[in-house]
Parts: sequence; C-alpha cells; structure tokens
Amino acid sequence: MMRRFLLCSLLLPITPMALADYAAERETLLERESAIARNADDSSASERLQALTDLYYDYAMLEFPTFATYIGDPRGQDRWGDNSLEAIERREEDTVRALEIVQSLDREALESDERLNYDLLLRQLEDSEDQQRFPGEYLAVDQLGGVQQNLAQILTLMPATNVREYESILARLRGVPQAVDQTLVLLEEGLERGITPPAVTLRDVPQQVQNLLVEDPFASPMLAAFGDMPEEMPQAEQERLRKAAGQAFEAQVRPAFSKLQAYLAETYVPQARRSIAMKDLPDGQDWYAMLVRQMTTTDMHPQAIHELGMSEVRRIRAEMDEVIEASGFDGSFEEFKTFLRTDPQFFFEDAAELLESYRDIAKRADPELIKLFGHLPRLPYGVVAVPEYAEKSQTTAYYQGGSLEAGRPGQFFANTYALDTRPKWEMEALTLHEAVPGHHLQIAIQQELEGLPWFRRFGGFTAFVEGWGLYAESLGGEMGFYTDPYARFGQLTYEMWRAIRLVVDTGMHSLGWSRQQAIDFFKENAAKAEHDIIVEIDRYIVSPGQALAYKIGELKFKELRERARSELGEDFDIRAFHDAVLGSGALPLHVLETRIMEWIASQQRAASQAASGHNHQPAGSTP
Repeated sequence: MMRRFLLCSLLLPITPMALADYAAERETLLERESAIARNADDSSASERLQALTDLYYDYAMLEFPTFATYIGDPRGQDRWGDNSLEAIERREEDTVRALEIVQSLDREALESDERLNYDLLLRQLEDSEDQQRFPGEYLAVDQLGGVQQNLAQILTLMPATNVREYESILARLRGVPQAVDQTLVLLEEGLERGITPPAVTLRDVPQQVQNLLVEDPFASPMLAAFGDMPEEMPQAEQERLRKAAGQAFEAQVRPAFSKLQAYLAETYVPQARRSIAMKDLPDGQDWYAMLVRQMTTTDMHPQAIHELGMSEVRRIRAEMDEVIEASGFDGSFEEFKTFLRTDPQFFFEDAAELLESYRDIAKRADPELIKLFGHLPRLPYGVVAVPEYAEKSQTTAYYQGGSLEAGRPGQFFANTYALDTRPKWEMEALTLHEAVPGHHLQIAIQQELEGLPWFRRFGGFTAFVEGWGLYAESLGGEMGFYTDPYARFGQLTYEMWRAIRLVVDTGMHSLGWSRQQAIDFFKENAAKAEHDIIVEIDRYIVSPGQALAYKIGELKFKELRERARSELGEDFDIRAFHDAVLGSGALPLHVLETRIMEWIASQQRAASQAASGHNHQPAGSTP
C-alpha cells in the first residue's frame, strides 16, 4: 500500500527547538506565494506554474519533514511535522489558498505536457480540499498505522552515516513526547465527537504500543541505527551517541509510549464505537462516497461497484473450478480449500525459510522482466520481514519505496507471523505484486522519470498504483510462473481476494453488511487462511474505499491492453505498451485511458508511414 503526498503526509509534531526557524521559513514561503499570486514580475503562465511547483515542494519539505525523509531530501531531519489542531487548520487554509492560485492560471496558455501537470496539481489540491469536509484527523490511530508505527518506521528510514545524521535521530527521539501528546489530543477530541475506528479493529493496538516498551532500549526498532554504527566514526563519538540514545529512550520515549498505552487500553479502546460502517459516522455516507471517488478515480456508485464485484467473483470462481478439476483433486471446492489451508506440504516451519523462498521467487522474476518491459528502473529492492511489533495485525505483505537520492533500496515486507497461515501457493502472486513487475518496478520507474514535477514523481493515484500491482500478478504466466495447479490456484485466489473487496467494502460501509457477514463471504469464496481473512476485513473497515482501487484499476489496465492489441494487431508490442503505461507515472484512470488511446493512434500512424515507405520505394532500392 502506497500513500499519496502533496499537502498531506505523515503528520507528526514539530520539535520546540526548531520553531523559530520554522516560522521564519514559513513566512518566506508565504511571501513567495503572494508574489506569484500577484504575478509581481509579469511572468507567463508556464513560468508561474513552475514557480508554484517549486514553491510547493519547499512547502512540503517544511511542513512534512517525514516526507523529506522518505524521498531523501536532507531538510528538516531533526524534527517532526506539526499535528496540533492549530496546525491542521492552518494547513487547510494553505490548501484553499493554493487551490485558488492554481485555478487563476491560464491553462490554455500552457503547453500540452504542462497542462497535464496543471491538471494533476489541480486535482490533488481539489481532493485535499474535499477531504476538509470530513474530520479524518481524529482517526489518528488504528491497527495499521499511527504514531505507534509511523515513528519507528521513519526512524529506520533515516540516514545514519555521520555524527550530524545521528544527532538528527536523537532530536526526533527527544520529540516523541510531543508526537504522542498531539496524538492524544486528536484521539480525545474524536472520542468526544464519536469519530473513532471501530473498537473491534483496535483490539491489538495497545499491545502494539507495549511491544515498543522493551526492557533494553537498544532492542527497540527506534534505536536500530545505534546498534551497528559506522566503523569510521570515532569510538568516543559512538559511545557518546549511544549513551544519548539510551537516555532519550528512558527519559522521553518510554514515558510517552507508556502514557499512550495506558490511554488506549483504559479509555480509548473501551469507549470506541461499536459500529463498523463509515456511513455511521457524521456525514458518513458522503464521506464514503468521497473516498470511493478519490480511491478509484471514477464516478462509480458503491452499488455499481458491489455488483461488479459479485460478477467478478462468479467469473473467477468458474476458473478456479477448472483448475481444481485439472489438478486431479477428488473432492468439492470446500474440501480443496481445506486441503490448501491445512496440508503441511504448503507451509514452512521456519521464518527464515519463508523469506528465502520469497527472495528466490524475486530472483527468478528479475531476468524475465526484459521480455515485457523496454525500460527498467535502476533502484534495487530487497525482501525483509514485517517488524515484530506490528506483525500480528499487519497485512500479508506491503511495499515501502526506496530512494536513489538517499541510497535506500525499495523493500518488500513479508509477514512471518503465524507461519501456518502463510501458504507457499500464494507466494508467487504476492511477490509479483509487491516487488517486480508490481509495486517496486512501477514506483521506482516513476521516481526516475526525468521531466516530471515532484508531485508526480513521488505521488500518484491509488487506482493506478494498486491496479498495476494486481495487473502485475496476471503477468506471471508470461514470466514462467504458475506452472503447477496450486500456484495457479494461488494466483486466482489473489484475484478473487480483490474481487471480494469490491463486495465486502461496499457491503460494510454502504449496504449494511456486518463484519461477520463480510468474513463469511470471504471464507466462502477464497482459500486464504482465517487469520488473514480477519486481518483483511478489519483493514477494509479502517481504510474505507482503499481496497476498491485494486480491481477497478486492474480491469482498466487489462481493458486498455486488449484494446491496444486489437487495434494494432501484428504491430502490437507488449514492451512498448507497458512502457507507455508507466511512462507518465501514476495517473487517474480516465487520464491514463486518454493517453493510451493517443499512443495507439501514434503507433498506427507510425505503422502506416512505414508501410507507405515500404510500398513506394525509389526504383532500384533494396527493401
């Protein structure tokens, strides 16, 4: 799962020591913005758009230093962002003002590529303004994210090669109490307004926090950088920094997380709402509709998505039955699912073996990419385990983008918790989704595209990103995977999983389905383990609409591929098609469709010109 950043990011508090510098830099940015709005230097529309793009990058680095960590920008690494109620209101005002300025530009005076940049910047600002109608900031903690996970994640991403970078890590460790305090304010406000995640999904969150309160500070993932320090760093400096880290953990980190754990366990979780549907929140029906629209980049109604999901479930189920029959299994669909869920041959007994098998699949996938893609990324990737403190409630796997600027590879995180729920037959599809040709390939290519503005290199749209991940799974057959019936059934199980999402997400949040009804529907139609199913259903409950993006996007990619193949015939080149799809970064689906139709037309013109040149050669020329 990847997040989109523009005027929103991991919102964490700003440390007091940096407030003066922050205020001065913010004032400078506001003055720059005002000058662009007034067009003080009589710039062209193109020049103003570029000036705004540069300005909003600097704004993002100032307001969201954790985003700067993610993309490898060195600014602000000694502080968090500000997540106070005042700062949230201030940023909302910033968004409204930015939207008005961008709308004031003369779009028709821009070149074609600039118009696309303008349209995407405008759309992301409009989406941000739409989100302001709904108090999502009060949903600050759930089982998949929040201060108890984000802080540790960011600290592990921070560069740690010299004393200055270690001092930045120390500054952020010392800023943990304010991060927790601001989170507590949001949680308490949400509790008073009845805006919380459902209590059933929060059951493991207090323990997630407790898992961070390790006896030995240096066993904490938050202090991982201090365990293996650079050899070239003087020993005295290493000892000083380690001592300071241990002191920061005991004096700031431990008390802050102890307070958070107690509040969650004793107050927040017991009083959190018992309903699961987003429609049960204030303005919840409109809130869900907004999320559906933004996540899918379509105007599809939840009922239409629900019906599409049911249709896809029926189609995939028929393919599953064919695979079962071809496998020679003598039994019903239910018996085959039980076989896949319980037979020891399908499970590892050691977490290291599971990870090594994922790495082996990735190594087999890498050399096959050249058959399907003309352009490949430079950024490498690795396969690592989901951190122990979060693994119980975390999904089966996820991808975390890397950064060429920071010298950090992409990472495919595989969950090694409860090995008897991690079957071998799902591993090929999962690797192709999270690593290559899925998330790593698409996101790394996007980050390396030259000429794209920053918000397109590092942002995107969920329907494209997750739709591509699911589409990538379907490429496995062309890459030499899914050669045995169990792996093929695993691929279909993963496609079924995403079709089920269309049904249960809309079912729970819009159509009155219960949590148990969603779990039962999932179990009835897919062979995934019950633990995975429960984790997934709870994920859809706390991330309404996000799960719809996968199937909606995948179907669009398949539709466009078939249209290109049909219209180009023998001139269709799968490598060129994939390069065209990925060559502009993640786009709204209707924009992607327009660009691919333009690409098809250009390919037809090129083929026609080539044929014309071939048929009208000068006398004596050689064909």
